[in-house]
Amino acid sequence: MSIKFKLSIVMSLFALALLTFNIVLSFLSTRDNLRRDSEANMMLIAKQIALAVEQSRSIYDYVKRNEIGQQTGNGSSFGGMLDMTSPERIVNESLMSNHHLLEITGFFPDELRDHHSILFGTYKYKNDVDIFEKSGEAAEKGTSLLKDTIINGKRVLECLIPIQPNNQQPYMIRIISSYEPISAAITKQVINEISISIILLQIVVFSSYILAGELIRPVQDILYKVNRLSSGDFQAKIEVRRQDELGLLGRQINRMADYMGHYTEELKLKNDENQVIKERLESIINQMADAIHVTDLSDRILEVNRAFEQLYGWNSAEIVGTRLDFVPRSYQEERESWLKELREGRPHVLAETTRICKDGRSVNVSISVSPIFDEDGEIVSLINISRDMTEHNKMEELLRRAEKLRTVGQLAAGVAHEIRNPLTTLRGFLQLQQRARTVNDTHTDIMLSELERINMIVSEFLILAKPQAVQFEIKDVRYTVGDVISLLDSEAHLHNIVFEHHFSTSPLLVHCEENQLKQVFINVLKNAMEAMPGGGRIKLQVADHDEHYIAIRFIDEGEGISKERLDKLGEPFYTSKEKGTGLGLMISQRIIEGHKGMFEIDSELGKGTTVTITLPRVKEAQEPVATTTGEEIA
Repeated sequence: MSIKFKLSIVMSLFALALLTFNIVLSFLSTRDNLRRDSEANMMLIAKQIALAVEQSRSIYDYVKRNEIGQQTGNGSSFGGMLDMTSPERIVNESLMSNHHLLEITGFFPDELRDHHSILFGTYKYKNDVDIFEKSGEAAEKGTSLLKDTIINGKRVLECLIPIQPNNQQPYMIRIISSYEPISAAITKQVINEISISIILLQIVVFSSYILAGELIRPVQDILYKVNRLSSGDFQAKIEVRRQDELGLLGRQINRMADYMGHYTEELKLKNDENQVIKERLESIINQMADAIHVTDLSDRILEVNRAFEQLYGWNSAEIVGTRLDFVPRSYQEERESWLKELREGRPHVLAETTRICKDGRSVNVSISVSPIFDEDGEIVSLINISRDMTEHNKMEELLRRAEKLRTVGQLAAGVAHEIRNPLTTLRGFLQLQQRARTVNDTHTDIMLSELERINMIVSEFLILAKPQAVQFEIKDVRYTVGDVISLLDSEAHLHNIVFEHHFSTSPLLVHCEENQLKQVFINVLKNAMEAMPGGGRIKLQVADHDEHYIAIRFIDEGEGISKERLDKLGEPFYTSKEKGTGLGLMISQRIIEGHKGMFEIDSELGKGTTVTITLPRVKEAQEPVATTTGEEIA
């Protein structure tokens, strides 16, 4: 139903209510006016009847007194006069002249119970219940009373008029009049009012429909404009000629259309840009060699790229919306710790771990986990980037072997020089004993000592030279550093370098692969020695770092490293040495990371370099935990 139709109905109903109210008021006023007119007429008739009755009664009494003395000759004349002056005759003529008068009764109020006490008229319309009370009230007030009542099943008007004759007993005249003239007049008046109201209502309905159309025409224009806006057309304008609220609304809608058109164009441009960026990002993600999958906080898969499908074997249709169980049980605690760190505010987690593929095989991967935040800064999902480390680990193993061979080659000269000294001693003592043809116990002890020294040097050299299985054990790092010092001590003397060591007096136990740590310490010490071509001191400190870590520091007095070069240390094939590869430091850092430790370098040009290696501390000696992988030590 349209607003125009609703508005015309409301206006018509309002007009109908007004017309109905007018008809009711007209009915009430007409009824009251007719009743007042009827009462006035009846009072007038009653007074005329009362006057005529009083006159006739006076004449009647006078004639009746004189009738006895004049019986002779003209008795018939007095009899006719009595009939003409009789109250009954006047009542009958009044009833005949006004057919709406139904009954006229004259009576004494106190004597009406006896029908013989009626002065004149009849008492056919009996109303014994109220007549005594009403007649008494009329007599007491001295005014007439008019009452609308029903007598003998007929609606009538009953009028009581008190009469107070001179020197006679007061009486009442009761006039019963039909209610039909009043009803007929009221009905006629109501019919006229209804007819006029119907005509007026038709005019109002037609006019209200036209007027409603004119009133809502601006609303229709606004509705048309809003429909155009909803369909995306912001060019149409509302012609505003009004200065009222509708005109103001039209102007505001035009302004809103201008703003919406402007912002819609901007949104279209931004949406196109976002679409291009989205397609580009999706293309980049799908073309990336790293496997990417996004999960919610309940670990359900939200999205994966092609590299993930290729690496793990599942396609997106299989796993999106499900929880993928591809984390080995032994790594569950590790993953829980990652999630805890992310929830505590860590920006990302990077670690090497193991995952299970669809076909059941295990793959070594490097995983980076980063949180995705919503507008309120709350974590809503996690993005996981996996990289297959199988080939990378093989390459690192080859690099470690190459670096180890290079280290062994560099150590060969020092070891040969170190062995030549005790060999020279042995040769000299053997020649002396050969000439003397006797065995000197002192010479024998010295020779055995030198042989033991040669055996120790060769053993340390073989640790780096021959392949061995990776086996983590609990070792005292003080002795590991001491073995490395013994191995390089002779070479240090050749370059006028002195090792100055400061070890903790209490045991410093770590869970490590000792051969790998020795390789790291040898690499660091040789770099320190090469940084001191003029000789000097290298300080070695092995002590507690804090309650959970042990610190090994190598402090040299070399040339130092500039900040620019310091930032690039550890990158593959970056070196300042003429015959270096830049892989030794990188491999050393990886070995320390594999031991859950940290490798830090602090240096300044002209002031030397400090290398600090921190390793997790084992507080109590435990049974060795060996993991043999069959791989060679790098």
